Amino acid sequence: MAASSMDRITGQWVSSQEVAADLTVRIADSVFPLHKAVMVPKCGYIRRAVAAASQPQGTGAGAVELDLSALPGGADAFEKAARYCYDGSLEITEHDAAAVRCAAAFLDAPDLARRADDFLAQTALRSLPGAAAVLRSCEMLLPAAEELGVARRAAVAVALGVCNEALFPTARPGAGVTGWWAAELLALSPASFRGVVTALRCLRAGPEVVAAAAVTYAERVLAGILAPAAAPGPGRRDRDAVVRADAGQRALLEAVVDALPPAADAQLPAAFLCRLLHAAVTAEASAKTCRHMELRVAAVLDQATAGDLLGVALDGAGERVRNADTVRRVVAAFVERQQRQPPQTQEVRRPSLAEGELLSATGALEKVAKTVDEVAAEMATDESLPISKFVGVAGAVPQDARPSHDCLYRAVDIYLKTHPGLDEIEREKVCSVMDPLRLSYQARLHASQNKRLPLQAVLSALYYDQLKLRSADGGGAEEGGWETQSAAGKARAQARADASLARENEALRSELASMRAYVSGMRQHSKGSGSRSSSSSRVPAAAAGKKASFLGSVSRTLSRLNPFKGGWAKDTASIADGRDRSAMHVVKPKRRRFSIG
Repeated sequence: MAASSMDRITGQWVSSQEVAADLTVRIADSVFPLHKAVMVPKCGYIRRAVAAASQPQGTGAGAVELDLSALPGGADAFEKAARYCYDGSLEITEHDAAAVRCAAAFLDAPDLARRADDFLAQTALRSLPGAAAVLRSCEMLLPAAEELGVARRAAVAVALGVCNEALFPTARPGAGVTGWWAAELLALSPASFRGVVTALRCLRAGPEVVAAAAVTYAERVLAGILAPAAAPGPGRRDRDAVVRADAGQRALLEAVVDALPPAADAQLPAAFLCRLLHAAVTAEASAKTCRHMELRVAAVLDQATAGDLLGVALDGAGERVRNADTVRRVVAAFVERQQRQPPQTQEVRRPSLAEGELLSATGALEKVAKTVDEVAAEMATDESLPISKFVGVAGAVPQDARPSHDCLYRAVDIYLKTHPGLDEIEREKVCSVMDPLRLSYQARLHASQNKRLPLQAVLSALYYDQLKLRSADGGGAEEGGWETQSAAGKARAQARADASLARENEALRSELASMRAYVSGMRQHSKGSGSRSSSSSRVPAAAAGKKASFLGSVSRTLSRLNPFKGGWAKDTASIADGRDRSAMHVVKPKRRRFSIG
């Protein structure tokens, strides 16, 4: 502010214009022409500064110029302080009361400090909007506002206002029940909001109040980051690139995460924490912030839905799986937390008509396992998802945490269907996350006919069913009993047996066909060497005889294992004797297709 402008301003409240100004105060670009006789008695700082500047010239002689650029509140606060020194009037509001109080402390003006404190206590801090305005003004007065306790007093007043609104909500025109006071929190910086959270904890506010305030503040301050991804389209921008390019938003996100209340004081909703974790990863926040949010999500993972956890895994556009490692670390952290705690629920088995049906107390680990299986099934549809990422997420939960692996089998089958070019070893790696023996009967039957599965998984399912069927033949119970008194039960059991045995015999035929091709190749090789000496020609003949004898032995062994004693054993024997396969008459059972999903 120019000197001429300040002359006009000070001329309005200086009592006598005939006395020349002998005290000039400079604050940045502003110049205040004042009088030592007025300012010295009421401001200890100016009194000491004038005394120090007048010593070389004698007692009080000459004009003195002071630079008070370090004054909290700047020129505006000093103008109100100087006016109070001249005529005793003080016109302040909630927006500048803290600045005047800090300026009074700097100038060592006790009367002015007392007036400012009275205004804060009786007016400014009596309402939530006024307290929020004072707290916002303290952000420009640090560290003086903290040293004087003004910021703390304002934070406590805001916390009291939030508690009152939570207990006795009031509505304002044009705003919802919580809309108006949430908007007051929106204007606070993360550091100021942290002070409010600390005050809420000191006031022993309910966890739901602290959580509501934290969620409301974070969602409104980070609205641009936490907003759902835009719908795909030619005009949609890549929100990932926008967030990564904005370093200010990243810093704001980190500050908001740091200002959240501890989990011990307020358990925030799992959906909100998942969104905040996704925003932190997308914005490429610091490793400390991301790890902190992973642990916060892991603490409430049993309350999260598959959609919440899937939102963490996807990119900002919601189109590709980008953060599979983040999901794996969250699930692993949850499992580690559960393993450190003593078991609270135990699985309880009871007889049922469907094999594998388990009734267990609702446990957190079992619930998370089901959620992870659903997330893995959704992630499996991404054609660019590597096997290691899929296995890392699906295998993050121990296999014994699932009473049934049907949902996990569905995820594996979807991944194999989405990635048809995998070889046998890669498919075995995908299937390593599940246990075929933990599948229900319908799932095992589906797996036995699933050509996408590796041979090892199919054989495991067939072997388990074969044991069950043989146990049933011996008088045991299969899937809850044969229902010997019911013709419908017998028909269903026979149909299941036919389907399983058909699959087994198909595998046996494939093995025998491969062996026959091998023997044929050996015979052709022996015919090609017929021009050699008779002594050497007798060796292949003997070898062929041994191969044929060996093949017959294998066929007889397989025929003894074959449950269909009447028809299929003769057919396999004819293959062993070298008969034409076209002469076989096989009646295959009807193929039945099943689905678990």
